[in-house]
Amino acid sequence: MHNEEKVADQILLALIDQEYPKDKMEIIPINDHSTDSTQNILEKYAKIYSFIKPLHRLGKEPRGKPASLNDALKLARGDIVVIYDADYIPPKGQLREIVINFVDPEVGAVMGRVVPVNTSRNLLTRLLDLERAGGYQVDQQARYNLDLIAQYGGTVGAFRKDLVLRFGGFDEKILAEDTELTFKLYVNGYKVIYANRAECYEESPEDWKVRARQIRRWSQGHNQVLFKYLFPLWLSNLTLWQKIDGTLLLFIYIIPFLFLLGIVDSIILFFLGEMEILSVFWIFITLIAYNSYGNFAPFFQMGVAGFLDGVGERLRLLPFFYFIFLFNAWYTSLGFLDALKTLLTGERPIWHKTERFRNNG
Repeated sequence: MHNEEKVADQILLALIDQEYPKDKMEIIPINDHSTDSTQNILEKYAKIYSFIKPLHRLGKEPRGKPASLNDALKLARGDIVVIYDADYIPPKGQLREIVINFVDPEVGAVMGRVVPVNTSRNLLTRLLDLERAGGYQVDQQARYNLDLIAQYGGTVGAFRKDLVLRFGGFDEKILAEDTELTFKLYVNGYKVIYANRAECYEESPEDWKVRARQIRRWSQGHNQVLFKYLFPLWLSNLTLWQKIDGTLLLFIYIIPFLFLLGIVDSIILFFLGEMEILSVFWIFITLIAYNSYGNFAPFFQMGVAGFLDGVGERLRLLPFFYFIFLFNAWYTSLGFLDALKTLLTGERPIWHKTERFRNNG
């Protein structure tokens, strides 16, 4: 929680209301250098409920989710750590749905499904609802069913505390701590479970600028994981298909940059007279066909997800994803450049929180 006064009450009340033995549950809300009333809200609940134990990070320690989680892990008493971002609202039975998967000793982490709660706010939230549905209901489920690289998503998920501590905790210089944990577990012989039934409700960004910053942060963090884990992935004991899938997953946020770079390069070569359209016609047709097939995959995923969720009327918005593709391509490209900069300079990246829009209560 960093300045989460708008949503702090709701997430705490939802966790208090969980159908889970209170003597086996410990809630550690992390106040990460908040300057609003977040600290007062947490202390109010801590006085009422003994199992709520706020962690206030108000000193000179670095701000950000990875650093916050590392500090919280030193205090947590439980074997299983379940993570929620401050804007999430878990239903009553979700902790049981997630934790039951750890009966398998090979499971290092479990990921639930994310469902936007503010879908009807505007066009952006409606599009993000489709994007989330396709990503979880189809993509994540398929990866899990095919025994590929199911991804731990950083919220609505859980992991074994001892494993994370044994592997050195979270890398505080990587913004995508969830993707890093995913590959850290797989290369060390553990797996991630995707629990589609464990649905949790989030607030999607309602402003395009907020969404842009979010995508850029995701891209920067994801590409940091690419730089760190590509070679360890191929040196691990994973199957060939898992290595291939993991590689494709690691490169997903660099593809838009290469795509835009290719367009700029083609335009420059054309006006310099170095590229003849007719001489590269068949190459051009082949690339168009390849990209059409690849770019159709998200549309297929969202279409199937809409069918499975029984909301077929939302699929009328799919043509708008042409513009979303261009929007995402630009900001993921900026994120890649940010990751490249931190790799070359070694500096600690700045964590930018996602702005909240709903009122508390």
